Amino acid sequence: MTAERIRSIRRGATSIVVVAALYEIVARSGYFAPALMPSLETIAQTFFGMLADGSMFLHAAATLYRVLFGFGLAVAAGLPLGVLMGRFRPVETFVLPLASALMPIPSLAWIPVFILWFGLGNTVTVLIVFYAALFPLLLNTWTGVRSVNPIWLRAAGAMGADERKLFWKVIIPGASPFIIAGLRQSFLRSWIAVIGAEMLAASNFGLGWVIFDAQQFLNADVMLSSILVIGLIGFAAERLVFGSLERATIYRWGMARLAKG
Repeated sequence: MTAERIRSIRRGATSIVVVAALYEIVARSGYFAPALMPSLETIAQTFFGMLADGSMFLHAAATLYRVLFGFGLAVAAGLPLGVLMGRFRPVETFVLPLASALMPIPSLAWIPVFILWFGLGNTVTVLIVFYAALFPLLLNTWTGVRSVNPIWLRAAGAMGADERKLFWKVIIPGASPFIIAGLRQSFLRSWIAVIGAEMLAASNFGLGWVIFDAQQFLNADVMLSSILVIGLIGFAAERLVFGSLERATIYRWGMARLAKG
C-alpha cells in the first residue's frame, strides 16, 4: 500500500471518527430521548443483529438490485445518446429541449403517476431510478464530447483516423472526465431516488421500506442501521468502482491529475 493511499485512508477515518464522536456526545447529552437518538452502541447491536438474522442482507440486496438495474438502463440509454448529441447537431436539437424540460422535475414527483400506470413493486422503483440517473449522465456526456479539442480531431483525421478510431482514441479519452463525473452523479441520484421510491412504491423489501416502516414504530436504531448500510455501499462504490475507473482512465491518459496533500 502506497504512502498516498495510507494518508487517504487516515484522512477518511479521521473525519468519520470525529462525526461519530459528535453524534455520541449529542445522543448521551439527554437532549433527545434515547428512543429517538440511540447511542452508537445500540445502533451497533441492532446493525449486527440484522446482519446475523440475514434481514439486512435481504433488504440491501433488494435495493441494490433496483439501483443497478435502473442505473444500468440509464447508462445504456444516456451514454450513447449523449455521444450522438455531441457529434450530430440534429440529435442535439431534438433531445436537448426534452432533457432541459424533464431534468428539473424531481424523480419522486413521478411516483404517483407511475403507480397509476404500473402498480406497486419493482417496475415503478426501477423506472424512478432510471429517470433520476438518465439526465446527469446524458448531459455530462454531451458536454464532454462537445468539449473535446477540435484540434485533436483535425490532427487525428489528418493522420488518417476514421470515425471509429476518432471515437475510441480521441473522443472517449477527451470526454472521459465529464463521463465519469456523470456516472458519479447518476449513481448518487439513483440511491436518492430508490430510497424515496421504496418508501412509497415498493413491497416489503428494501432499505427505503425498512426506514419508512421503522419510523412508524419509532425504531430509530433500525432506521440509522439502514442508513449506515446505504452510506457503506455508497462509500465502497465511490472508492472501489469510480475511484478505480478514474485511475484506469483519466489519470492514466493524463486527462487529470491527483490532488496533493
